[in-house]
Amino acid sequence: MDEGTEAKAGAALAEASRNQTAKRAAQILLQSGTGFVIPTAKQKRMLLVEYAKKNLVVYGKAFDVVKLLATVNLDDPAEIARNLDNIVVCEVKSSNRKLPEDFRGYFFALTTAELLVAQNLKLRYKFILVNTITGAYIELTLQELFGRARGIYPTWSIMF
Repeated sequence: MDEGTEAKAGAALAEASRNQTAKRAAQILLQSGTGFVIPTAKQKRMLLVEYAKKNLVVYGKAFDVVKLLATVNLDDPAEIARNLDNIVVCEVKSSNRKLPEDFRGYFFALTTAELLVAQNLKLRYKFILVNTITGAYIELTLQELFGRARGIYPTWSIMF
């Protein structure tokens, strides 16, 4: 196996591991009984449209789940529009490492899209940090996230 093939195989394994951790994190949130829902692709599109109608920019890749603060039919655009204040858009950051309950020492990436959506939606957007080993999770607004940060290391990822 040449070096390039080995690197691709390693990257594929790392991606598969991340996907498994992300899936486990989503299951933990769904089973928590606290209103988390994984929107379908169609529901995500309807959410994006309804936010855009209110001049709120949301990038579809900048969130994984939503938290419903009231009963909302995500298949009905009119109901979504009436309930935007009852829908919290959430980006899940998960870890399969042993971490303290407050996630101290946890290091993760924040995309520009996530940052922009969080700034735009304010309290309607949260980061959910999930420990898939313990099942613990915390919900943080962008301001709370930055308030807890011990370091911020800006970076740009480039793909050709």
